[in-house]
Amino acid sequence: MTLRLGVNVDHVATIRNARGGPHPDPVRAALIALEAGADGITAHLREDRRHIRDADMRRLKAEVPLPLNFEMAVTDEMLAMALEIAPHACCLVPENRAEVTTEGGLDVVAAAGRLPDFVARLKDNGTRVSLFIDPDVRQVEMASRVGAPVIELHTGRYCEVEGDDRAAELERLVAAAAAAAELEIECHAGHGLTFDTVAPVAAIPNIAELNIGHFLVGEGVVIGFGPAVAQMKRLILAARAEADAARR
Repeated sequence: MTLRLGVNVDHVATIRNARGGPHPDPVRAALIALEAGADGITAHLREDRRHIRDADMRRLKAEVPLPLNFEMAVTDEMLAMALEIAPHACCLVPENRAEVTTEGGLDVVAAAGRLPDFVARLKDNGTRVSLFIDPDVRQVEMASRVGAPVIELHTGRYCEVEGDDRAAELERLVAAAAAAAELEIECHAGHGLTFDTVAPVAAIPNIAELNIGHFLVGEGVVIGFGPAVAQMKRLILAARAEADAARR
């Protein structure tokens, strides 16, 4: 399975919004990511518009020749925006206005009553639907039941802990990805991944895509956004190739 890199440009918009002007432009950043080897662009239109704004989503869809992954809360407002923009994919995420960043996965088990219709409306509009979930086999199974063809595993805790705890979190990711493969669900992963933490996740054979943003924007301040994206792409492809060779 070829491993893709999706680049999240949310925090390019965060820097722009700090001054209230037009720079830096998340669309320009997305085009730089394309040149550096990104396979897709992700942007999260939050209800409070703290970084990406409505106009950014429209421009990303219109001006960037890469698949657009629209991260969104499960709300009527965001559904209307997604139906208008018709992105390649929508990733449904939990959203808490008090959080600094997404703190965990969507509880698909608890939301199972509402999600089937929500997912179906997006799919009927030509959009692939992904559910951002914790690496829990129960959540993977419920994602299948509500009709989601894709899941994205939350890697935040894996990145935050160390030693034996990190090894245990990696095993949870491996098990959840394997469960997705059994259910014929495409598996993605992301949140908090860095140059130092990405390789073991990239090596998981059932993961098709990694979505990475904040770290790349931060590295971009130091080494340039294009070089940061290119380095991440090299690392994930090398990790996958090494893992594939070891399994042969």
